[in-house]
Amino acid sequence: MAIRFKKRPGLVAYITCGDPDLDTSREVALAAIGAGADVIELGVPFSDPVADGPVIQRASERALQHGATLEGVLGAAKRIREQSEAGLIIFSYLNPILQYGLDRFCAAAATAGVDGALVTDLPVEEAGDYLQAMKIHQLAPVFLAAPTSTDERLRAIAKHSRGFVYAISRTGITGARQELTSDARTLVERLRGFTKLPIAVGFGVSTPEQFAEVGSFADAAVVGSAIVQCVEQNRGREAAAVAEFLRSLTGAANHAKVGQ
Repeated sequence: MAIRFKKRPGLVAYITCGDPDLDTSREVALAAIGAGADVIELGVPFSDPVADGPVIQRASERALQHGATLEGVLGAAKRIREQSEAGLIIFSYLNPILQYGLDRFCAAAATAGVDGALVTDLPVEEAGDYLQAMKIHQLAPVFLAAPTSTDERLRAIAKHSRGFVYAISRTGITGARQELTSDARTLVERLRGFTKLPIAVGFGVSTPEQFAEVGSFADAAVVGSAIVQCVEQNRGREAAAVAEFLRSLTGAANHAKVGQ
């Protein structure tokens, strides 16, 4: 299992694979790892990404237009694994996985060196077949926990998650925000009552201050839309731009910790 956080806050970096192409996505992932990312979430482009804000929606549309597929993402994962031991998570909606075949997906992910998967629209209550296939292939299922989740659901998420739990900082769609909500801290406190797994907070982390703030109450921060936007706005130097951005986040957090 390669999912581990070497420091606090750890860094989970999300990229939309295939935007602008899979080779560039692989370079961005490796650059993110070089800049301190502990885990890379490899986003599978989907035609109807209902949980994602406009930045990731645009990236998904571009990636699909360029021919990105789940199989292509798995191929990119394999090439990343050949060059890095960082955690690799396939981040997908359920439909592409069902189209590919659940058992086939898990087998291919394991062969590629992937550590686990997060299926954003699969509730833990309906994940029996998925959990069984993941267990057979020794993959870590990562589930989303929301501020609106009941204690019963949080208990189920904690029971079935491996690697880490992804705590959504607020309800709604993904996207950078000016400030984090108090819901994130409260949710992490609730989850601590059910699991000893690391808890990563995402949905809106985009500034050094937010990254450092997450580290004060959670184990890791997930940075997604801000990275995808960085890729969108820096054509031709995507990997370098993402590395610079992530170093600015983690550097400020480390400085804040030293100064406490």
